[in-house]
Amino acid sequence: MTCSEPLVDAFKRRISYLRLSVTDRCDLRCSYCMPERMTFLPKKEVLSLEELHKLALAFIERGITKIRLTGGEPLVRRDVIELVQALGRKLGDGLDELTLTTNGTRLEEFAGDLFEAGVRRVNVSLDTMDGQLFEELSRRDRLVQVLRGIAEAKRAGLQVKINTVALKGINQSEIPFLVEWAGTHGHDMTLIEVMPLGEVDGERVDHYLPLPAVRDELEERFTLTDIDDDTGGPARYVRVGETGGRLGFITPLTNNFCATCNRIRVTATGQLYACLGGAEKVDLRAALRSDSPDANLAVALDEAMRIKPEKHDFRIEEGAAPAQPRHMSMTGG
Repeated sequence: MTCSEPLVDAFKRRISYLRLSVTDRCDLRCSYCMPERMTFLPKKEVLSLEELHKLALAFIERGITKIRLTGGEPLVRRDVIELVQALGRKLGDGLDELTLTTNGTRLEEFAGDLFEAGVRRVNVSLDTMDGQLFEELSRRDRLVQVLRGIAEAKRAGLQVKINTVALKGINQSEIPFLVEWAGTHGHDMTLIEVMPLGEVDGERVDHYLPLPAVRDELEERFTLTDIDDDTGGPARYVRVGETGGRLGFITPLTNNFCATCNRIRVTATGQLYACLGGAEKVDLRAALRSDSPDANLAVALDEAMRIKPEKHDFRIEEGAAPAQPRHMSMTGG
């Protein structure tokens, strides 16, 4: 007999938001995310689409109402639209929202399919509108593809939110332009502090840009008004008076956002990480592939609630090891 009680952690937080990675692979190599010569997981270690679907259904049964598909880059996973379509059939039947985070390189191809499957919002990672800088950051010349993808997503009816990692001395001077561009094109935007996850080429601290300082700079140009909007994630939002756009700030270093955390992450290999910045995990793949998958999944999810920490402890300083050795692409962005 399986358990259908809601997921509630030891700190009485109701867990309703699952970030489910479908692959660790990506067609970009963003310098703050992974080394240029990244080694990806053997395909045999990655959950099948059928296993990912079964896992998602188990979470919905336990009160998960929002699922975000992530990677790596989710749209490079072969036949991933079949999973999106299957999960889309649960909308209105336990699932309130199905969305995904993408780098946008394949969005032009799949935007229509995503909308037809029930997706209404997508997050697109975009750190610069400068072609040369985009190529330097991502180690690929794909900016035109990304911008076409964003435009096609809008045409298809998808609401697009732009995610931008704030990088000192790299895209810092471009942030006001990005804020204006996003707002005038009807896109929400979220700025994110660089996160110390996984070894990368160079020192992250060299490019760490505290977002309170960024907000101060933006307020010299824009009128920013705090608003109480909640999209289910950790961002705190303001309204930009000059564009009417909504701008979010995700501050894992300067102001951790853990008190109201409602999220868990599952990697493409079925490892459930109870906290982005922690090592606490349970192995859902083992449960899925056991003789009693339903019962063992229920036990594993209960264990995840027991071990979920109160908060993460990100630090960034010269010479320091990353908070966790795994890269963001492995955890699920």
